[in-house]
Amino acid sequence: MPIEILQGLAIPFLGTTLGAACVFLLRGELDHRIQKAFTGFAAGIMVAASVWSLLIPSMEESSALGAYASLPAVAGFWAGTLFLLLLDHIIPHLHLNSEEAEGPKSALSKNLKLVLAVTLHNIPEGMAVGVVLAGWLTGGADLSLGAALALSLGIAIQNFPEGAIISLPLAANGEGRARAFVLGTLSGIVEPIGGALTIVAASVVVPVLPYLLAFAAGAMLYVVVEELIPEMSAGHHSNIGVVAFSVGFTLMMALDTILG
Repeated sequence: MPIEILQGLAIPFLGTTLGAACVFLLRGELDHRIQKAFTGFAAGIMVAASVWSLLIPSMEESSALGAYASLPAVAGFWAGTLFLLLLDHIIPHLHLNSEEAEGPKSALSKNLKLVLAVTLHNIPEGMAVGVVLAGWLTGGADLSLGAALALSLGIAIQNFPEGAIISLPLAANGEGRARAFVLGTLSGIVEPIGGALTIVAASVVVPVLPYLLAFAAGAMLYVVVEELIPEMSAGHHSNIGVVAFSVGFTLMMALDTILG
Protein backbone atom coordinates (compact mmCIF):
# COMPACT_ATOMS: atom_id res chain seq x y z
CA MET A 1 0.00 0.00 0.00
CA PRO A 2 1.49 3.41 -0.98
CA ILE A 3 2.87 5.50 1.89
CA GLU A 4 0.46 8.31 0.91
CA ILE A 5 -2.49 6.00 1.61
CA LEU A 6 -1.14 5.08 5.04
CA GLN A 7 -0.58 8.75 5.86
CA GLY A 8 -4.07 9.66 4.70
CA LEU A 9 -5.61 6.98 6.93
CA ALA A 10 -3.40 7.79 9.93
CA ILE A 11 -3.86 11.58 10.02
CA PRO A 12 -7.52 11.56 11.21
CA PHE A 13 -6.75 8.90 13.84
CA LEU A 14 -3.86 11.04 15.09
CA GLY A 15 -6.29 13.92 15.56
CA THR A 16 -8.53 11.76 17.77
CA THR A 17 -5.53 10.50 19.77
CA LEU A 18 -4.18 13.99 20.44
CA GLY A 19 -7.63 15.18 21.47
CA ALA A 20 -8.08 12.25 23.84
CA ALA A 21 -4.71 13.11 25.40
CA CYS A 22 -6.28 16.33 26.74
CA VAL A 23 -7.54 14.17 29.61
CA PHE A 24 -4.02 14.35 31.06
CA LEU A 25 -3.99 18.16 30.89
CA LEU A 26 -7.53 19.19 31.83
CA ARG A 27 -9.83 18.32 34.72
CA GLY A 28 -13.58 17.86 34.65
CA GLU A 29 -15.82 18.17 31.60
CA LEU A 30 -15.51 20.93 29.06
CA ASP A 31 -17.66 24.01 29.54
CA HIS A 32 -20.94 23.54 27.66
CA ARG A 33 -20.22 26.60 25.52
CA ILE A 34 -16.93 25.07 24.39
CA GLN A 35 -18.73 21.79 23.71
CA LYS A 36 -21.24 23.64 21.53
CA ALA A 37 -18.42 25.36 19.65
CA PHE A 38 -16.60 22.07 19.05
CA THR A 39 -19.80 20.33 17.96
CA GLY A 40 -20.75 23.11 15.55
CA PHE A 41 -17.21 23.20 14.18
CA ALA A 42 -17.29 19.43 13.50
CA ALA A 43 -20.70 19.75 11.82
CA GLY A 44 -19.44 22.51 9.54
CA ILE A 45 -16.42 20.50 8.43
CA MET A 46 -18.54 17.42 7.76
CA VAL A 47 -21.13 19.30 5.70
CA ALA A 48 -18.46 21.03 3.58
CA ALA A 49 -16.59 17.74 3.11
CA SER A 50 -19.82 16.02 2.05
CA VAL A 51 -20.40 18.59 -0.68
CA TRP A 52 -16.94 19.47 -2.04
CA SER A 53 -15.04 16.24 -1.36
CA LEU A 54 -17.79 13.68 -1.97
CA LEU A 55 -21.01 14.71 -3.77
CA ILE A 56 -19.48 16.97 -6.42
CA PRO A 57 -16.76 14.41 -7.33
CA SER A 58 -19.45 11.70 -7.39
CA MET A 59 -21.43 13.60 -10.03
CA GLU A 60 -18.29 14.51 -11.96
CA GLU A 61 -17.35 10.83 -12.11
CA SER A 62 -20.80 10.11 -13.60
CA SER A 63 -20.69 12.95 -16.15
CA ALA A 64 -21.00 10.45 -19.01
CA LEU A 65 -24.63 9.99 -17.98
CA GLY A 66 -25.36 13.54 -19.04
CA ALA A 67 -28.55 14.90 -17.51
CA TYR A 68 -28.72 11.84 -15.27
CA ALA A 69 -25.24 12.29 -13.76
CA SER A 70 -26.81 12.83 -10.35
CA LEU A 71 -28.49 9.39 -10.24
CA PRO A 72 -25.48 7.48 -8.76
CA ALA A 73 -25.06 10.30 -6.24
CA VAL A 74 -28.74 10.13 -5.24
CA ALA A 75 -28.66 6.33 -4.94
CA GLY A 76 -25.40 6.31 -2.99
CA PHE A 77 -26.57 9.14 -0.72
CA TRP A 78 -29.75 7.28 0.23
CA ALA A 79 -27.81 4.05 0.77
CA GLY A 80 -25.48 5.86 3.18
CA THR A 81 -28.38 7.47 5.01
CA LEU A 82 -30.22 4.17 5.44
CA PHE A 83 -27.01 2.41 6.50
CA LEU A 84 -26.48 4.87 9.37
CA LEU A 85 -30.17 4.67 10.25
CA LEU A 86 -29.75 0.89 10.57
CA LEU A 87 -26.63 1.21 12.75
CA ASP A 88 -28.42 3.80 14.86
CA HIS A 89 -31.08 1.20 15.67
CA ILE A 90 -28.89 -1.87 16.25
CA ILE A 91 -26.00 -0.37 18.22
CA PRO A 92 -26.70 0.72 21.81
CA HIS A 93 -25.23 4.18 22.35
CA LEU A 94 -25.63 7.33 24.42
CA HIS A 95 -25.11 10.82 23.06
CA LEU A 96 -23.28 13.40 25.11
CA ASN A 97 -25.54 15.43 27.44
CA SER A 98 -28.34 12.89 26.98
CA GLU A 99 -29.82 10.72 29.72
CA GLU A 100 -31.66 8.29 27.45
CA ALA A 101 -29.68 5.71 25.49
CA GLU A 102 -30.61 4.86 21.91
CA GLY A 103 -30.64 1.52 20.11
CA PRO A 104 -31.54 -1.82 21.71
CA LYS A 105 -31.63 -2.18 25.48
CA SER A 106 -28.27 -3.20 26.83
CA ALA A 107 -26.45 -3.80 30.12
CA LEU A 108 -23.43 -1.87 28.83
CA SER A 109 -22.14 0.89 31.09
CA LYS A 110 -22.92 4.53 30.42
CA ASN A 111 -19.28 5.21 29.60
CA LEU A 112 -19.11 2.43 27.03
CA LYS A 113 -22.32 3.67 25.40
CA LEU A 114 -20.75 7.13 25.14
CA VAL A 115 -17.75 5.57 23.36
CA LEU A 116 -20.05 3.66 21.02
CA ALA A 117 -21.89 6.87 20.12
CA VAL A 118 -18.63 8.51 19.01
CA THR A 119 -17.55 5.31 17.25
CA LEU A 120 -20.83 5.31 15.30
CA HIS A 121 -20.15 8.93 14.41
CA ASN A 122 -16.65 8.08 13.13
CA ILE A 123 -17.65 5.27 10.75
CA PRO A 124 -18.75 7.55 7.88
CA GLU A 125 -15.72 9.79 8.39
CA GLY A 126 -13.38 6.83 7.89
CA MET A 127 -15.32 5.78 4.81
CA ALA A 128 -15.14 9.31 3.40
CA VAL A 129 -11.36 9.47 3.74
CA GLY A 130 -11.01 5.95 2.33
CA VAL A 131 -13.15 6.50 -0.75
CA VAL A 132 -11.42 9.78 -1.65
CA LEU A 133 -8.02 8.12 -1.27
CA ALA A 134 -9.32 5.27 -3.44
CA GLY A 135 -10.44 7.80 -6.04
CA TRP A 136 -6.92 9.23 -6.18
CA LEU A 137 -5.37 5.76 -6.26
CA THR A 138 -7.52 4.59 -9.17
CA GLY A 139 -7.53 7.91 -11.01
CA GLY A 140 -11.30 8.23 -10.66
CA ALA A 141 -13.31 11.46 -10.38
CA ASP A 142 -10.12 13.49 -11.08
CA LEU A 143 -9.36 13.36 -7.36
CA SER A 144 -5.86 14.59 -6.57
CA LEU A 145 -3.65 13.53 -3.69
CA GLY A 146 -4.00 17.07 -2.39
CA ALA A 147 -7.78 16.74 -2.27
CA ALA A 148 -7.49 13.44 -0.41
CA LEU A 149 -5.03 14.85 2.13
CA ALA A 150 -7.17 17.99 2.53
CA LEU A 151 -10.08 15.79 3.57
CA SER A 152 -7.84 13.77 5.92
CA LEU A 153 -6.54 16.98 7.49
CA GLY A 154 -10.03 18.46 7.82
CA ILE A 155 -11.34 15.32 9.53
CA ALA A 156 -8.26 15.28 11.81
CA ILE A 157 -8.86 18.90 12.84
CA GLN A 158 -12.44 18.17 13.85
CA ASN A 159 -11.40 14.87 15.47
CA PHE A 160 -9.15 16.69 17.94
CA PRO A 161 -11.97 18.34 19.92
CA GLU A 162 -14.04 15.15 19.55
CA GLY A 163 -11.28 13.16 21.26
CA ALA A 164 -11.35 15.63 24.15
CA ILE A 165 -15.15 15.69 24.29
CA ILE A 166 -15.25 11.91 24.83
CA SER A 167 -12.20 11.37 27.09
CA LEU A 168 -12.90 14.18 29.55
CA PRO A 169 -16.47 13.07 30.41
CA LEU A 170 -15.23 9.49 30.78
CA ALA A 171 -12.70 10.65 33.38
CA ALA A 172 -15.35 12.81 35.07
CA ASN A 173 -17.64 9.73 35.25
CA GLY A 174 -15.09 7.71 37.20
CA GLU A 175 -12.75 6.21 34.62
CA GLY A 176 -9.03 6.51 35.30
CA ARG A 177 -7.25 9.02 33.10
CA ALA A 178 -5.22 6.35 31.30
CA ARG A 179 -8.33 4.26 30.61
CA ALA A 180 -10.30 7.35 29.51
CA PHE A 181 -7.47 8.17 27.09
CA VAL A 182 -7.44 4.62 25.68
CA LEU A 183 -11.22 4.53 25.25
CA GLY A 184 -11.24 7.98 23.66
CA THR A 185 -8.50 6.91 21.26
CA LEU A 186 -10.19 3.60 20.42
CA SER A 187 -13.41 5.43 19.51
CA GLY A 188 -11.51 6.64 16.45
CA ILE A 189 -9.95 3.32 15.44
CA VAL A 190 -12.90 2.61 13.14
CA GLU A 191 -11.77 5.45 10.88
CA PRO A 192 -8.54 3.89 9.51
CA ILE A 193 -10.19 0.44 9.49
CA GLY A 194 -13.27 1.68 7.62
CA GLY A 195 -11.08 3.73 5.32
CA ALA A 196 -8.89 0.75 4.44
CA LEU A 197 -11.91 -1.46 3.72
CA THR A 198 -13.43 1.24 1.52
CA ILE A 199 -10.18 1.58 -0.43
CA VAL A 200 -10.17 -2.17 -1.06
CA ALA A 201 -13.79 -2.11 -2.24
CA ALA A 202 -13.34 0.88 -4.53
CA SER A 203 -10.04 -0.40 -5.92
CA VAL A 204 -11.54 -3.77 -6.82
CA VAL A 205 -14.73 -2.39 -8.38
CA VAL A 206 -13.86 1.03 -9.81
CA PRO A 207 -17.36 1.66 -11.31
CA VAL A 208 -18.85 1.84 -7.80
CA LEU A 209 -16.70 4.87 -6.93
CA PRO A 210 -19.47 7.48 -7.54
CA TYR A 211 -21.84 5.45 -5.37
CA LEU A 212 -19.28 5.10 -2.57
CA LEU A 213 -18.48 8.81 -2.61
CA ALA A 214 -22.18 9.66 -2.22
CA PHE A 215 -22.66 6.82 0.29
CA ALA A 216 -20.07 8.42 2.59
CA ALA A 217 -21.75 11.82 2.13
CA GLY A 218 -25.17 10.46 3.05
CA ALA A 219 -23.77 8.71 6.13
CA MET A 220 -21.93 11.84 7.29
CA LEU A 221 -24.91 14.13 6.83
CA TYR A 222 -27.07 11.67 8.76
CA VAL A 223 -24.71 12.11 11.71
CA VAL A 224 -24.74 15.89 11.33
CA VAL A 225 -28.52 16.25 11.26
CA GLU A 226 -29.36 13.49 13.76
CA GLU A 227 -26.67 14.22 16.33
CA LEU A 228 -24.49 17.29 15.90
CA ILE A 229 -27.01 19.99 14.99
CA PRO A 230 -29.36 19.10 17.88
CA GLU A 231 -26.42 19.12 20.31
CA MET A 232 -25.13 22.49 19.15
CA SER A 233 -28.62 24.05 19.11
CA ALA A 234 -30.10 22.81 22.40
CA GLY A 235 -30.39 25.17 25.35
CA HIS A 236 -28.65 28.51 25.73
CA HIS A 237 -25.82 29.91 23.60
CA SER A 238 -26.91 28.10 20.43
CA ASN A 239 -25.42 30.99 18.44
CA ILE A 240 -21.95 29.77 19.48
CA GLY A 241 -22.57 26.53 17.64
CA VAL A 242 -23.82 28.37 14.54
CA VAL A 243 -20.72 30.59 14.37
CA ALA A 244 -18.45 27.57 14.92
CA PHE A 245 -20.35 25.70 12.17
CA SER A 246 -19.54 28.55 9.77
CA VAL A 247 -15.87 28.47 10.79
CA GLY A 248 -15.68 24.71 10.20
CA PHE A 249 -17.56 24.91 6.90
CA THR A 250 -15.40 27.66 5.43
CA LEU A 251 -12.18 26.05 6.72
CA MET A 252 -12.98 22.72 5.03
CA MET A 253 -14.12 24.49 1.87
CA ALA A 254 -10.84 26.43 1.76
CA LEU A 255 -8.73 23.33 2.45
CA ASP A 256 -10.42 21.46 -0.37
CA THR A 257 -10.04 24.23 -2.94
CA ILE A 258 -6.48 25.24 -1.93
CA LEU A 259 -4.99 21.76 -1.53
CA GLY A 260 -7.24 20.02 -4.04
